[in-house]
Amino acid sequence: MTDLVIGADGLARCAWGSSTPDYAIYHDTEWGRPLRGDDALYERMTLEAFQSGLSWLTILRKRPAFRLAFDEFHIPTVAAYDDADVTRLLADAGIVRNRAKIEAAIANARAALDLPEGLSTLLWSFAPEPRPARPASFAELAPITPESTAMAKALKKRGFRFVGPTTAYALMQATGMVDDHIVGCHVTLPPAA
Repeated sequence: MTDLVIGADGLARCAWGSSTPDYAIYHDTEWGRPLRGDDALYERMTLEAFQSGLSWLTILRKRPAFRLAFDEFHIPTVAAYDDADVTRLLADAGIVRNRAKIEAAIANARAALDLPEGLSTLLWSFAPEPRPARPASFAELAPITPESTAMAKALKKRGFRFVGPTTAYALMQATGMVDDHIVGCHVTLPPAA
């Protein structure tokens, strides 16, 4: 498989973005687009943590159920969850029912509430300077960078869980902190500013 594929629609896209219709929509409309806002970034951070050890496609397909189960990822609401909410979430077949990840999502909402600058400001403070050109292949990309390592360390120091350097880098890719679309990909991204 090459890193760039021409889809049935005639558009060149990153190969993973052509593997299923769900991925094509996500690739074309969301992945790599600059995303700001505390609740929006909390959602992505939570979903990246739930994805750990699973396929992103699994999480993507369960995202509507996750949004319903976690009150649209409204940080103050999730931060107020109690043991009854953990029990409710563990019984919800629409999401990934992993106690450690559920408890981490709640702990992370509480940690996000404690950030004086807000989650969005903190996360974006680790975005690297844009590279001069898109990568020519996925082989040029490392799953961990100095910035993702620093982000993970800063988050852990503030009480966040399930936010290692690899998860942090996936979050950076998904939310446009880095542009990892392959050169030639049809997706045009707005500046991250």
